[in-house]
Amino acid sequence: MKEYKYKINGNDYTVAVGDIEGNIAKIEVNGTPYEVQLPEQPAIKPVVKRVPVAADAAPSAPKPAAKKVAAAAGDYVIESPLPGTIKEIYVKEGQQVKAADVVCILEAMKMGNEIHAGKDGVVKSINVAKEDSVLEGTTIMVIA
Repeated sequence: MKEYKYKINGNDYTVAVGDIEGNIAKIEVNGTPYEVQLPEQPAIKPVVKRVPVAADAAPSAPKPAAKKVAAAAGDYVIESPLPGTIKEIYVKEGQQVKAADVVCILEAMKMGNEIHAGKDGVVKSINVAKEDSVLEGTTIMVIA
């Protein structure tokens, strides 16, 4: 029981509130028990408001990240040095490249990173596409 002390018109009252079942409260005032009928409370219904969303604001489904690919013996594999998004690809399969050539741009942490061929040769395969998300170690290209 929770007890409260009141002074009303110069008189002291000790009020103890006991169990409340439904709309009936059991209380004691200066040791005398009473049952007090409380007013019925209407059930509170939650209100759900639907707000229209612009069609272009809806997120598009994320593209799956490219995977690591096994290369044949003697092939040179260009791997992503860090997680990011492929923003540009400057070569095509079958194209001759020099080690210093920039083959693609990887955006990571809002910075464009040039990815170089790393070896003279021919682009054997390109394993990513523009706007693909890649993880660190993902095979970007294979050079033979």
